[in-house]
Amino acid sequence: MADNNTKINNVNQGLFFVFIRAIDIMKLMEKSTFPKYKICVMGAAQTDFCGPLSHNLAEEVGREIVRQGASLIAPVSTGIPLWASKGAKEEGAFVVGFSPASSYKEHIEKYNLPTDYFDIIIYTGAEFSGRNSFLVKSVDGVIIICGRMGSLNVFTLAFEENKPIGIAEGSGGIAEEVSHLIERAHRGGGKIISEKDPKILVQKVIELIKKEHE
Repeated sequence: MADNNTKINNVNQGLFFVFIRAIDIMKLMEKSTFPKYKICVMGAAQTDFCGPLSHNLAEEVGREIVRQGASLIAPVSTGIPLWASKGAKEEGAFVVGFSPASSYKEHIEKYNLPTDYFDIIIYTGAEFSGRNSFLVKSVDGVIIICGRMGSLNVFTLAFEENKPIGIAEGSGGIAEEVSHLIERAHRGGGKIISEKDPKILVQKVIELIKKEHE
């Protein structure tokens, strides 16, 4: 039992220091020349069930985040987050990614995740659900494009944190179910907007974020 408790304590301490490191990086970004507001783009890693233009939509959302003066913080993944990061990089952005792995080796060998389009990757060692928690805590707003269970997890975390959430209308997946979830959850509407146009979607999310900082 003592050995198990020691292992649990070591894991908890490791996650604590990862969280502190992530917060330090975010604070450094705020104090430097990086954009003031940080937006997470979350969506499906496998997109065969998403809308036919989900690839282009994700890239354009990434571009618009940068064009409108914010920075992209994303889960390191394939699919939607990767394409959004690609779009942001094409606009010259510095992109920060959060990995579920504890190291580069584990990131590649265990999770088989990419490293393309990310300037810094924070290896949380917290699996996917823990990674999502760190991610939401580190950003000012979230945009959901298509999505599966991981995107639903990020949505509920952001909702509980009362953070602005943008839904890419018509993108498929969990993004199409948000209105039904809100109606049945009986927790109020939250700070949620839904838009088809990526430019307007990002614009409205940033407007909500600015209200939070007034």
